Amino acid sequence: MSEVSIEVQSPVGRLRLVAGDAALLGVWFAGRGGPAPAPAAAHPVLEEARRQLESYFAGRRRAFDLPLEPRGTPFQREVWQALRAIPFGETRSYGELARQLGRPAATRAVGAANGRNPIAIVIPCHRVIGADGSLTGYGGGMERKRWLLEHERGLAT
Repeated sequence: MSEVSIEVQSPVGRLRLVAGDAALLGVWFAGRGGPAPAPAAAHPVLEEARRQLESYFAGRRRAFDLPLEPRGTPFQREVWQALRAIPFGETRSYGELARQLGRPAATRAVGAANGRNPIAIVIPCHRVIGADGSLTGYGGGMERKRWLLEHERGLAT
C-alpha cells in the first residue's frame, strides 16, 4: 500500500493528513507522527478529509464520514471505535470507556490506547478526560485539547 500526505492549516495548527490507497490512516499535528509520506498532488480521501475538517472547524460538521484504517492492535482498534461513539460536545473518562468495553480493570490500557490514536480529531480522543472531570494528557498538547472541547461545547448547546 502506498501512503501519501498533505498538510492543512487549522485553528489548532498545521495538520498532516495521511492516506493509503482507499482510507485515511492518520491525522497528526505538525511535527508528530514520524516521517511524512510522499506529498500527494491529489488524492480523493485526503481531499474529502480536508473538506470535512474545514467544515468541522467552521462549526458546520459534528461527525466525520470518512473511510478510516487506523493501524494498531485489536485492543487499540476496539478503544478507537469506542472513541468514535462519544457524542459531539460530550466527554467520557478512561474508566467509563473501560467499563463500556467490558474491561473495568483496563483503565490504564484504555489510556495508553487513547494516546496512540493515529487519527486525531476524526477519532475524537480529545473527548476523554480524567475521572474527576479534569483535562488529562493529549498528544497534541493541552491547549489544543482545551480548544477542541470548548469548540464542540460551544456548538453543542
